[in-house]
Amino acid sequence: MRLNIVLCEPQIPQNTGNIARTCAVTGARLHLIRPLGFQIDDKKLKRAGLDYWDKLDISYYDNIEDFFGKNEGESFFFFTTKGRKIHSEAKYPDNSFLIFGREDAGLPEELLYAHPEECVRIPMRSTLRSLNLSNSAAIAVYEVLRQWDYPDLETEGRLTKYTWD
Repeated sequence: MRLNIVLCEPQIPQNTGNIARTCAVTGARLHLIRPLGFQIDDKKLKRAGLDYWDKLDISYYDNIEDFFGKNEGESFFFFTTKGRKIHSEAKYPDNSFLIFGREDAGLPEELLYAHPEECVRIPMRSTLRSLNLSNSAAIAVYEVLRQWDYPDLETEGRLTKYTWD
């Protein structure tokens, strides 16, 4: 099964680095839509995901139109505080694309309006703005993987000095 994480115009390198690390350890593919608020060689980006950057399956797009043009017909889920459906209520098919907007602005409302059934929300208190982008992406990734029964992931840990009974 294949999972895709899409960051539309991310602005904060540490968030993108953390999300890259989540993608690497889960096998998700990362898609970055320009313009980016940083350079890919940014030290902060590399520090957050340094050990994992070479293990990523990553694609870059010039803009959102380029992204949709190259991924036409796929299953898209737009993560937004404006969504009317809870993220865990959605059913994610193989090759789903989880799309996240800018840290400071989210996804464009015209895009959300055009896809009301695909807009999903992570529940949170209404008095605060939103969760951190990298936390939201991790929550979303692991909900999809839970629904898929964690394919190709190690689900049991091992001690280094001892053995479990």
